[in-house]
Amino acid sequence: MIGLVVHASHRARFADAASTLTGVEFAWAVYEREDEIRDRVSGLLRGHRLDGLLLGLAPYAKARDLLPADLPVTVTRSAALDLALAWARARGNGWPATPVSVDTFTTETIDEVAAALDLDRTAIAALPFDPDQPVTEVVDFHREHLARTGAPYVISVRMGVAAALDGRTAVLHALATPGTIRADLHELALRIHTKRADGQRFAAGLFLVARPEQSSDLDRARVGLQHLLLNTPEFADAWIDQRGARGVLVFAPASLFDSVTHHWVGLPVLAEARETLGIRAVAGFGIGASARLSVALAERAAARAEQDADPGAYLFTGDGMTIGPMGASAAPLTYTYREHGEIERLAGRAGLSPATLSRLAAIERNLDGQPLSPAELARTLGITDPSGRRLIRKLTGADLVIETGSAQESRKGRPTRLYRLAITPALDATR
Repeated sequence: MIGLVVHASHRARFADAASTLTGVEFAWAVYEREDEIRDRVSGLLRGHRLDGLLLGLAPYAKARDLLPADLPVTVTRSAALDLALAWARARGNGWPATPVSVDTFTTETIDEVAAALDLDRTAIAALPFDPDQPVTEVVDFHREHLARTGAPYVISVRMGVAAALDGRTAVLHALATPGTIRADLHELALRIHTKRADGQRFAAGLFLVARPEQSSDLDRARVGLQHLLLNTPEFADAWIDQRGARGVLVFAPASLFDSVTHHWVGLPVLAEARETLGIRAVAGFGIGASARLSVALAERAAARAEQDADPGAYLFTGDGMTIGPMGASAAPLTYTYREHGEIERLAGRAGLSPATLSRLAAIERNLDGQPLSPAELARTLGITDPSGRRLIRKLTGADLVIETGSAQESRKGRPTRLYRLAITPALDATR
């Protein structure tokens, strides 16, 4: 079941997009004014057991603190095409393209569309979306520009703008098209499916005692670590056994490790090992297509964790994703959830979820500078080829990929463009 938080005037548009999904139920939270959003979202979460949630920028800003941390969320937003269509409607009405004021869109998107349509960018006033900005300030922005330029219309994504302008000024709504919403819904449904599949898979966790100075202490430390794991409530139903002279191996559903690590950030078990047993321990997690591969990945991840100065952990997956380091004193390299600083801001700029951008950053590190095609990226992420091409377009618009040439994948087909992911340099530039 996917929850949809929409303005009343958008319901038909979202219903049209949702009609292309089968095997999915939808629960609706419909609002007329932005001050109703929190109550509507609270009711939606209380009344339904949601597997995912789709909502716009304004609803997300108003209700983000209400959303469960483990709920897959997609924030749908208007794309460059939607802005271009608004300008096309203006020309169809016989209005000049500029001067005009535009809200919500990023400066980068407005620059891109203005350049593509050969518009005078200096005559376009932009007010990018600010989650803390009320509609009244957006309306004041448009009114100031109207008074100064005499523009015949404004372009807005906020539904309260038209009502506040009292019909005295034309408002062209650059709303997300059903195609944009449809793509976001399909991506969300795929994420939910992948999360469920991962939750049904078993994964391996290898907890490793760091090498003690006295070998006689090794057995005592390993036995103590095993006892601690056996008494960890989350591992009550897990299979736990020794793994060599220093290790304790845990087999459990992959989703359980989300809970144990607080979504791949903290790892209380390692801290407790130091505080209660006085031993230094690290951990490695592996998620692969088979039990043998999961164990092998966990061993590699634990070996990587031993290289760090402070106790911590890493996760390696069979498809090349790395998450870590995890631990109270570690600054995580990769995140899978929201609210993680610069990666969240970059994700917003690209119109992606932080989870998706985080995974792309992990893929980038494993590629080590090698280019790939949109189809290869799609296969790596487990998404369709059209979704891969849409993803490349979003990354291109946010300067998070670099086109590096082309390759002939088949003798009869057209050359395929190749791209190099550039997420890490963008993150480094913001620090």
